[in-house]
Amino acid sequence: MKNHAALRAAAHLVLLAGAITMILPFLWTVSTSLKQLSEVFVFPPRPFGAELQWGNYLRISERFPFDTYFFNSVKITLIVVAAQLVTSSMAGFVFARLRFRGRDLLFGLYLATMMVPAQVTMIPNFIVMRSYNLVDTHWALILPALVSAFGTFLLRQFFVTIPESLEDAAKIDGCTPFGIYWRIFIPLSKPAMATLGVFVFMGTWNDFVAPLVYINSVDLMTLPLGLASMQGMYSTDWPVLMAGTVICILPLIVIFLLAQDFFIKGVTLSGLKGE
Repeated sequence: MKNHAALRAAAHLVLLAGAITMILPFLWTVSTSLKQLSEVFVFPPRPFGAELQWGNYLRISERFPFDTYFFNSVKITLIVVAAQLVTSSMAGFVFARLRFRGRDLLFGLYLATMMVPAQVTMIPNFIVMRSYNLVDTHWALILPALVSAFGTFLLRQFFVTIPESLEDAAKIDGCTPFGIYWRIFIPLSKPAMATLGVFVFMGTWNDFVAPLVYINSVDLMTLPLGLASMQGMYSTDWPVLMAGTVICILPLIVIFLLAQDFFIKGVTLSGLKGE
């Protein structure tokens, strides 16, 4: 009993140390955003300056088109999240419930695409986008992200856990496959859908490489690319940059807190069940 309690205490200490390690950079970012530039590199470091500089958050839009960056990120992220929830849920339903020749082989090939590194497909994707004159447009960021093998796998794993008796009852009532998908599976899959939504939101919101490759115009930049452009060649206003970083992080925190219960249930139900 004592050994078990000691192991639990040690595990909690390790988790606490990990939590502190991960939250310290964020706290330092918030701290730097409220300092004057001359106070950022003071040694020994101080958590806050002589006076909190809330004006740094107002100076962001004065020096950079931050509202444009923010709007671009919101637009692209919402479109991608909505599209992936639709396409992944439909594909997941097909692979989980419909029976047709070659279904498992096709599903395996689809999952195999997850093993291909994004760096391998970067140049072919760029060539395709350039051939359709989509470089330096938001469509170059949206179109490749409309479908997701991971999202299909996640929702398929959840759909196979839904009792077949519900599907059989719907068929007896004359429900079509699409009606079963829309009226039964979608309402029951809120935890898995929320989990996928959080993952897609985080990945799209934080994506830096794709905008760096496809976007050249300032008015089309997303937040990660816009924040990178805020670093000067010879000097950088670090408090203003950190203020922009805090604003960039806040939507992720809000989304996760709002979907936390669904997220935990979705990870549990989708990751442990299967045929």
